[in-house]
Amino acid sequence: MNDIKQGKLSKELDFVHNSFRSKLDELKREEMNRLRMLIKAKHDIQGGNGWTVDHQALLRQFEHLNHINPHTFEVEDLDRLIKSATTDLENFDKVRHDEFKQYEMMKEHERRERLKTMNEDERKVEERHYEEMKKKHAEHAKVNHPGSEDQLKEVWQEADGLDPEDFDPKTFFKMHDSNGDGFFDENELEALFTKELEKVYNPQNEEDDMVEMEEERVRMREHVMSEVDTNKDRLVSLNEFLAATKKEEFTEKEEWETIDQNPTFTEEELKEYEQQLANEENVISKKTVELQRQREELERKQEELNAQRLGLQQAVEEMERLKAQSSKNEVKDPGAAEGDPAPVVAVNSPPLPTGYQQDVPVPRHS
Repeated sequence: MNDIKQGKLSKELDFVHNSFRSKLDELKREEMNRLRMLIKAKHDIQGGNGWTVDHQALLRQFEHLNHINPHTFEVEDLDRLIKSATTDLENFDKVRHDEFKQYEMMKEHERRERLKTMNEDERKVEERHYEEMKKKHAEHAKVNHPGSEDQLKEVWQEADGLDPEDFDPKTFFKMHDSNGDGFFDENELEALFTKELEKVYNPQNEEDDMVEMEEERVRMREHVMSEVDTNKDRLVSLNEFLAATKKEEFTEKEEWETIDQNPTFTEEELKEYEQQLANEENVISKKTVELQRQREELERKQEELNAQRLGLQQAVEEMERLKAQSSKNEVKDPGAAEGDPAPVVAVNSPPLPTGYQQDVPVPRHS
């Protein structure tokens, strides 16, 4: 919990966010490439221009799908694959939105935790600074509705350097279809919103959060897709784009509402999230206690093993000492001194004359 109060978790979350976002973007690019390939294959078949589709190559691209017809691809097969690919992309967006929501809740949670550690005067200063930053962030130029005439004309003028009076939707589309495949994919669409986002977010400003800016970019793209992508294949064709410019919504003058005007979570959701954090903290604390107990038990067993090892070493050294002493004694006193005559026992010898005695060697005592 101290890590939360000190703001350490937000740094870790930011790192995870960047790492996770990079992986998510990579997966999404792969899915977009596959989707683009499928759309092109569908148009080739429908166009009847003599194009043939390598169905085995498509199967290799979509190994996770099971096809009833293993030999040829028809338009219906491609529609099924396109639907699957778009579902995967929708899931990527959902994961990203959920991740951003947790990021925002963690920021607010840590802010409140920091306030709890302050005295009354410090809290007043902090709260005043917080409100000033919110107000400063909200002070920006009008953000045009994504995909509206005003928004596209602004890109036409500021990014393309052309006169807004000469705006031509078809020319605009071809200029910003960067890969020239006849479609706006999600990346190409999101690139169109950079000018609008720069009105609200500046990486040099304390009050502006670049993570929020990327979420805002996704929201803008989803909004345009919902209005323009009529066949829901997550690509905007030239015909779909031109048709959208003829709708009443294209002349929308109302300002776009940014994230700070649309809270991403409720107070109830924040409480649930904080309870989740508390539960996770409790689990971590219990695991920490258990790991500490296991560590102490291992250290105790290690001490016992060290003591046994020392005792064994001492026993071996004592045995070696006794063995060496025994060998030394055997060399020094082998049991009989060299040079001493061996006792002679007469066998059937005549008795000695009176007054004579036979010398008998007496054993020496050490």
